[in-house]
Amino acid sequence: MSESTLFDVAGPRGRRRIAVGGALGLLAIAALLGLAAARLAGKGGFDPDLWRVLTRGDVQRLLGRGLVATLQAAGVAMALSIGLGALLAVGRLSRRPWVARPVGAWVELFRGLPLLLMILFVFLGFPQLGIDVPTRVALIIGLTLYNSAVIGEIFRAGILSLPRGQTEAAYAIGLGRAQTLRMVLVPQAVRRMLPALVSQIVTLLKDTSLGFVIGYAELLRNGRTGVEFLGGKYSIPIYTGIAVVYIAVNASLSYAARLLDRSTRRRYGLTPGATVQLSAVDEAA
Repeated sequence: MSESTLFDVAGPRGRRRIAVGGALGLLAIAALLGLAAARLAGKGGFDPDLWRVLTRGDVQRLLGRGLVATLQAAGVAMALSIGLGALLAVGRLSRRPWVARPVGAWVELFRGLPLLLMILFVFLGFPQLGIDVPTRVALIIGLTLYNSAVIGEIFRAGILSLPRGQTEAAYAIGLGRAQTLRMVLVPQAVRRMLPALVSQIVTLLKDTSLGFVIGYAELLRNGRTGVEFLGGKYSIPIYTGIAVVYIAVNASLSYAARLLDRSTRRRYGLTPGATVQLSAVDEAA
């Protein structure tokens, strides 16, 4: 589908307005950043002695341990969410109502609940049932329940976006329903939904910071510990360092996904526009 079928292409006047609006927006952002920097400088926020705290070995080790804990929780939750999400997508696409309806209810339930509420429910609720749950496990379970529901809808949207002829051709050569999904539809859908999938994975990684509220020693929690130990005047340098780490990790994920996407397109000869946007998830729901 070409972009012109989705919206009207802007004419010369429209393009000028877009350019002027973009320039004004950038100027406004630059002015706000400049004002914030000026006020910060007036209060000594750019004092080299403050920012030198990021070079201290104990601070680097503290943040390093937090980063490792963040990546461990995110990695396990990603693997579980993708696997469970694929199963949920297949379940919702089942022709058996007794399978599709309960799976659909499961997806709508956990997609509609706030992630923080699920983490707290697992961490505080399971012990009431006699099940002791470590903080890392509680965080992983909460992340998996929520993100598997969202990823399941991304998978389903990717499969439903494929031309109906793909399914009919698979049936024509004698493939069954399960074989068609596994061998024909899912491989193509994964390539189409890669941008949406990567976006959700990046969101999952950032959501590990919610482990802060249950005492999980992830990156943000360890940064807060460092600020409490060293003093509030070091909060801006330490939190800025944490923000840079998050940006670097997420940018690396996005870059790796783009490399994989380009490699896949060259291998299969796909056109640049053959992707599933995030909005397709809600349309397919």
